[in-house]
Amino acid sequence: MMKILDVCCGSKMFWYDKHEEHTTYMDIRRAVYTAMDRGNERKIEINPDIQADWKNIPFDDETFDLVIFDPPHLIRAGKTSWLAKKYGTIDLMGWPNEFHKAFQEIMRVLKPTGIMLFKWNEDQIPIKKSIRSVWPATNIRRYEEQNKVECVYKE
Repeated sequence: MMKILDVCCGSKMFWYDKHEEHTTYMDIRRAVYTAMDRGNERKIEINPDIQADWKNIPFDDETFDLVIFDPPHLIRAGKTSWLAKKYGTIDLMGWPNEFHKAFQEIMRVLKPTGIMLFKWNEDQIPIKKSIRSVWPATNIRRYEEQNKVECVYKE
């Protein structure tokens, strides 16, 4: 049976089925927030199976077939804003080091034939910058017309 880890699941917005049976949901937060969004009160529930930090994933080496990494992508958002509560935020100066540690941990818990799916929003940080924070020598080809990035990783 396939084993999937969503390393920073938040409120599971990535998932259509928020209780997918092969998936372990992990997040550093466990909380219920309310926030105003365009005049309406919204509820955000972050209730992972495992509460842990992506820099210290509490699983053995080579455990997962697939790891989803859909990290917070906002460096500018009000601390009590709907966006900050819904998506989380990352530190303006520290995020490259955080991502480097996260990718190391993800590669550790992935099986040798495993896949990491990295989802990113370029609103505040370009995808190239986020990937170069992890693999500075990575050859990155960008396909603008398809909105895809292909990464070739070489040790």
